[in-house]
Amino acid sequence: MGEGGAGPAAAAASFTNSANVMAGPGAGLNGAARCSFQMPLHYPRYSRRDYEEMPEWKLDCLLREYGLPVSGDVGHKRSFAMGAFLWKSE
Repeated sequence: MGEGGAGPAAAAASFTNSANVMAGPGAGLNGAARCSFQMPLHYPRYSRRDYEEMPEWKLDCLLREYGLPVSGDVGHKRSFAMGAFLWKSE
């Protein structure tokens, strides 16, 4: 291993200890104080037309998945999703 290489298990333990210190007491990685939101791995790849034709239930799921507000009528949700996920050129 490299210099002072204690191996992956030691590195994982060190990371876990660091995370617990940064989060504060009682907020371990398996503790109840952790955040429930988890950022999705992929950016949505829908076109403007996809958003314009998307049913309300699907807009709700998409917005909820990214931790965004799901309030308002379908027009507001559609506009919000397009503003949040589409680039100006799309």
